[in-house]
Amino acid sequence: MSQAVHNPTQEFWQPPVAHPQSLPALENACAGCGSEFMVGARFCHVCGGSRATKAAAGPIPVWMQPLEFLKALEFQSVKDWLGLSPASLVAFFVGMGCVLAAMAVGLIYSVQSLADFQAIQLWRLEWLLAAVVAFVAGILLKHAGTR
Repeated sequence: MSQAVHNPTQEFWQPPVAHPQSLPALENACAGCGSEFMVGARFCHVCGGSRATKAAAGPIPVWMQPLEFLKALEFQSVKDWLGLSPASLVAFFVGMGCVLAAMAVGLIYSVQSLADFQAIQLWRLEWLLAAVVAFVAGILLKHAGTR
């Protein structure tokens, strides 16, 4: 075992010192200290530097360029834009769906008599009440740290 250790002065909690020329460029290496990131880590465990994001693989194909605006509709983009937690965002979407359903009730059903009018208004009231419940649930599910 003594033959395996050539430099016993190296402390176990510090990364081994190597010359930058001889160190191969690792894809998951820290730019600050050169140590390899742990799996799933956002910061370096040695120096605390943040992990750089990977560059795009290449240019966007021509046939995908018209669909580039759809990236704004991704769940993560909407969540970041509104600043909501995932549960709160789902409740927000449910509330918006209920508001749209309340508006659609008037477009789908036609009024033939007073009883039809009252039934349509009751359905609208139920959809709007469901929207209020969903919005209140979204407010209650919002984390205290997010604004």
